[in-house]
Amino acid sequence: MPTSNVIDLNERLKHFFGFDKFKGNQEKIIQSVLDKKDTFVIMPTGGGKSMCYQLPALIETGTAVIVSPLIALMKNQVDAIRQFCQDDSVAHFLNSSLNKGDVQRVKDDVTAGKTKLLYVAPESLTKQDYINFLRQTELSFFAIDEAHCISEWGHDFRPEYRRLKEIMTAITDVPVMALTATATPKVQIDIQKTLGMKDANLFKSSFNRDNLYYEVRPKQDVEKQVVQYIKQHEGKSGVIYCLSRKMVEKFAELLVVNGIKALPYHAGLDAKTRSKHQDMFLMEDADVIVATIAFGMGIDKPDVRFVIHHDIPKSIEGYYQETGRAGRDGGEGNCIAFYSYKDVEKLEKFLQGKPISEQEIGRQLLSDIVSFSETSVCRRKYILHYFGEDYEVEDCNEKCDNCKDPKEQFEAKDLILKLLKTVVALSEQQKAKYLGDMISGTKNNEITNYRHDELEVFGIGKEKDKKAWNSIIRQSLLQGFIKKEVESYGIIKITEKGKAFLEKPFDISLFMERDYSMLTGPIIDTNKNSVVDEMLFKLLKDLTKKVSKEKSIPPFAVFQQLSLQEMCIHYPLTQDELKNISGVGAGKAKRFGEPFLKLIEKYVDENNIDRPNDFVVKSVANKSALKIHIITSIDKKSDLADIASQNNIKFDELLVEVETIVNSGTKINLNYYIDEMLEEEEQEEIFEYFMESDTDSLEKAYEEFEEEYEEEELRLMRIKFMSEVAN
Repeated sequence: MPTSNVIDLNERLKHFFGFDKFKGNQEKIIQSVLDKKDTFVIMPTGGGKSMCYQLPALIETGTAVIVSPLIALMKNQVDAIRQFCQDDSVAHFLNSSLNKGDVQRVKDDVTAGKTKLLYVAPESLTKQDYINFLRQTELSFFAIDEAHCISEWGHDFRPEYRRLKEIMTAITDVPVMALTATATPKVQIDIQKTLGMKDANLFKSSFNRDNLYYEVRPKQDVEKQVVQYIKQHEGKSGVIYCLSRKMVEKFAELLVVNGIKALPYHAGLDAKTRSKHQDMFLMEDADVIVATIAFGMGIDKPDVRFVIHHDIPKSIEGYYQETGRAGRDGGEGNCIAFYSYKDVEKLEKFLQGKPISEQEIGRQLLSDIVSFSETSVCRRKYILHYFGEDYEVEDCNEKCDNCKDPKEQFEAKDLILKLLKTVVALSEQQKAKYLGDMISGTKNNEITNYRHDELEVFGIGKEKDKKAWNSIIRQSLLQGFIKKEVESYGIIKITEKGKAFLEKPFDISLFMERDYSMLTGPIIDTNKNSVVDEMLFKLLKDLTKKVSKEKSIPPFAVFQQLSLQEMCIHYPLTQDELKNISGVGAGKAKRFGEPFLKLIEKYVDENNIDRPNDFVVKSVANKSALKIHIITSIDKKSDLADIASQNNIKFDELLVEVETIVNSGTKINLNYYIDEMLEEEEQEEIFEYFMESDTDSLEKAYEEFEEEYEEEELRLMRIKFMSEVAN
């Protein structure tokens, strides 16, 4: 039953979801879908993206097919939409987690016309059986969620997404909707081209999440800072991202030892454990989830109050999406990242062996996240500029560390002129790093080969080092004097504004570079006091958890925190009053309302309420027993593989323990083991290298010997060297 006027849409919104008004562009987007138009939605996390396809799906005849890349996210979306309706068959998903019986039940409900939203994994949609089934089904529209997965420039590229256009065309001719929270101009074009949506109605909301606070800190005393921060925010939900599975396990264990309810979540866990941990987080049996950046979670939880990056992610898109999981309900959301360039070097290593074009893209994305991490400019302005959006720094209201604690500024007219003249002299054909080398007078092979060191602009700004020039280049990009061409992997071009500046320069100030080595002190707490009845809020929250366990659904699927807070202000006592609470609606009031109304009524009576009219961090474990066993076993000349097996640890973990022992000053004699691997001359060569080298980096040693030795051999020789020379 299609609709055509605003009043009907508002009535439907109130009827199904209990909201009085739409957010942002939601109403126009929904109207576009109902008008049978292809629709492209770019909307930040927390902006109400799901509503854009949920409401028209409930209104229209037929079934809407929602393509979603994450099984976990599908389950959450289906659970959430079911809570607003009386019949669970209103929404289903089809993916690899279902057995044959489950699949048949889903098909039966769809065929019977009961199912309005069918979530499908892209891999499932490629199966001929599903294609044949959907051909026989009345469909209302296709919605492609997380549409950035289509683009190789997107941070979660999925090859299966490239086939969606041909598959949808083969099934039926209905409108297509594409939705994403992270799309740079380049990714946006890629999505429209691949899905054949060049004439689609485009709705691009601001990427600004004004309730989020952004902070980047140096990677110092991370364990202490994180534990202290979580203790200060006790009972609040948070996500911590780590680069490796090993660090996820280690950090989750550290938090548990310090009395924090935390769980690990990564692709190395079996599906049952992952599902269990996710459900415990959603059900508030755990406060913190520690997860890998690479895996990503389909967590649709509105009250995540902090997102902490133990390691910096591989792109700004990834960072934006992961931080976007904080404060989706519009409430408090603190985003804190710990930065060390070593993390970037690790990510660069992951690119090795990939196709050249993929390496180029990866390096450019890493370069952008490094620039974001090291910038002294408003972080919100930097993020929004990256997504092609202008933003006035004054509007940040100290919701990032750089605006809260601004760095000193300096006059930069002459410096920007030197930069622009260098860009022109190099015919606008070089990247930012090359420009920094040129202006600072730093020779490299490329500069020498091109004989660019003979140009007048070489060393034109040698009074400042490369790091300072990198900052000037970044800030010039933000100011709009230059631009970065994405298609050519980051070539710097002069803009019209830059050309005008060359013709008629004017005074302009830039920020001094932030020195991370000087930053100390606790993480800034941006928590604000609430103005609700805290005692009632706690009772309602406990009741929500109880009901959620009885129903086997997450607490926010019963009532979100903002709804509970509103109940603590208005004290609803009837179904009609409860329906007027934001986010409740008729369905929820009927389904869950009774125990809440009883609790509120009792609380109001007992408390004579006049209702209105309208931080030392514990280590994970004592490892002295393990160290003693390792030392005594090596003294007995036991095989290292046997020692690892006896202690139930991996060989790599054993080497880490041995390195720790040696680095703490204890001598260990591994000659018996090394002699079996390396000839005496080989040992002398490696030993001599470490003796003369200015670094103990294994990577540098590996490069020096041009892969002549295995990493394990070099590592053992480094232990031998440290034991004999350092101890």
